[in-house]
Formats: sequence, structure tokens, C-alpha cells
Amino acid sequence: MKKKFVAACSLAGCSALAHAEPNVTLYGDLDQYLGYIHSSSGKSVTGLNDGAILRSRLGLRGVEELGGGYQTRFTLEQGLNANTGGAADSSRLFDRQAWVGMTTPAGEFRIGRQNTIVFFIGGAIDYTERTTYGSVINTFGVPSRYDNDISYKSPRVAGFQFDAHYALTESAGESIGARGVYQFGLDYSQGPYRAGYAGLWAKPAANAQFSKKVVYHNLYANYDYGKGKLYFAYVRSNNVTSNASGNTAAAILNNVSIPGNAFTGANADVQRMYNIYQVSADYRLSPQWRIGALYGVMQDTSHRDSGAQGGNFGTYYDLSKRTTLYGFASYMKNDANAGFRFSGSAGPTANLAGADINGKSLAGLQAGILHRF
Repeated sequence: MKKKFVAACSLAGCSALAHAEPNVTLYGDLDQYLGYIHSSSGKSVTGLNDGAILRSRLGLRGVEELGGGYQTRFTLEQGLNANTGGAADSSRLFDRQAWVGMTTPAGEFRIGRQNTIVFFIGGAIDYTERTTYGSVINTFGVPSRYDNDISYKSPRVAGFQFDAHYALTESAGESIGARGVYQFGLDYSQGPYRAGYAGLWAKPAANAQFSKKVVYHNLYANYDYGKGKLYFAYVRSNNVTSNASGNTAAAILNNVSIPGNAFTGANADVQRMYNIYQVSADYRLSPQWRIGALYGVMQDTSHRDSGAQGGNFGTYYDLSKRTTLYGFASYMKNDANAGFRFSGSAGPTANLAGADINGKSLAGLQAGILHRF
């Protein structure tokens, strides 16, 4: 339910927005779940976590009609830890999005902190929108958003839509384009078919010990067969996940921000490339009730025995257009030298690490409620 925002802006802590035009909308969601994780080491953990499907958030969204097919648009969005009431990122007021842009007959232009193309196409990856414990793609880690980002999205023509982003480094003495985070996407959607590509590239700091670029390539396709969808996805990346702990602990390029949108080039793991394959399907038992399953394999092409495989089974039940109950049962097996662990839309606050995940198998359960407003 979208509400016109005409009261004081408690989210931003500023009364000036109380006088905003009536085309400003307050929106958000609350997603809370009980999570249980058990390791083959014998250790288990249970906790109340935020964001199995969607990270809890509050946002402001505005549109001003300029006429002739032109609009000014903005979004300010803050992530929440609803289980504690704290901010998802205490160093930022709007950690998820903070951008302003224009929609024109030639497409949409935005500047500011924005979600990545890879993040945006999550609903095309698997039936869980690539966010639950069982998604191997989510376990590896997804580049989600970056600062100082300039983007363009084309109109959809004959089913095709093009996306491009460039996040500046803002480094003294460097020309535009010398480094930063580059993104490109091409999405096709026509009838029951959807397919596309989303990619990201980033260069290391000057004079880096390891000069190899960070890349993230994502191919996807799905088919709506009426009662549900079939999903196929492939990822190739050398950006070892920040959702891991232990043998594969460090993200080379941070998934949500990094000073100057560049990385130091000091981590030898940038030379290690992964291939990830995942298949998924869902089926609607009734207008309110949907079930699904997925399976994925993460292959370390450097042959260091540092991959993983796993999957899940899940169910969603819509109590209304805004409220959904859900449950998932997931399993993952780390290779001997891997240390990947479960994640959701947000990293679980109750999780396992170290000797309890390195080379271990993990089983997980999630049961929760998602409310959108």
C-alpha cells in the first residue's frame, strides 16, 4: 500500500520534507524470520533474523511531471534491522539508494547511489528472487549497489531493454574511466519468455600487486508455463563472496560500497574464477499458495577444491496483497577447502563461522513473514 507522504519526515529526521508535493510516496517492507542452521560439525544456531526475501527498509519515492514525456524522479531508501530496530548501516542515512534522475522519451538517466543491474534482475534468477539460504548464487555473493553512480536505462523496444552504469572513483589525478565500476545489461522480455545478461567490471588501484579486474557475468533465462516458472542462471566471477567466513572470507570488491569504487589489488584470490550453475522451478497450487525448489553448483575453476553445491525447497502463502508467510528448507555442502555459509537478503545475525563451515555441510530452516506497505 502506497501512502502519500505529507507528514513530518521521521525517516530523514528533517521537517522540511513535510511540505513535499503530494507525488512523494512513503514505502517499505518488514521481513522477519526464525532461522535455524546446523553444521555437520555438530554445532547449531537459532535466531530471529531480518530479510529472508527482502531486507526491511523505509523509503521515499517521488515523481514530478514535466510534460512532453519528461519526468523528474528520486528515491531515498534506508535499510533496517527490524529485529533490533537499528539501521542496516549506521554510517549512512540512506544506505540502499539515494539518487535523482530524469525519465525522457529516450530513456531514464540517474545519478547517485544506485542498485546494480545484477541486483535489479534478481526476480529472473530463481523462484526465491536469489535471496534465501538455498540459493547458491546468493551464497556466493551479489554486487548490490555503489556510490557516485551514473546510469542510463533505455526504453523497451521489441522486448529488449539496455542498461549501463559507471560509478566514479573520484580520485585526484585520474581521468574519468581510468577505474571505477562499470556495468552493462541487456534484458529481453516477451510473452512467457525472459532472458538476458547483467555484467560488472572493476579495475584495481594503480600499481596493484595483482592487476586482474574483478568481473561478475550473469546469464539468465526463464519461462512462464502458466502455473509457474522455470529458471536457469549462470554466473562467472572472481569476486569471492563477503557472505563467507573462514577459507573463503574476503570480498575483493565490496558488494555494497568501497572507497573510490576501486579495490586495492592486494588479494591473490582475484586470480581465482568461479563458475556457478543454478536451476529452479515453482508451481502455484492456488492463487495464494506457491511452492518451489532449486539446485545449484559453485565450481572453483582454479581446482583448489573451494566450491560448493546445494539447494532448497520452499513455500509462499499470500494472506493479502501486502502480507506473505513463507518457509524454506535448505542444504549446502562445502568442498574440502571452501568456507561458504548461508545468507538471505541480509546476512543472518545468527550464523556459523570458521571450523563449523570450512569443508562442512550445512542444513537450514527459515520461517517468517513479509509485509509490504
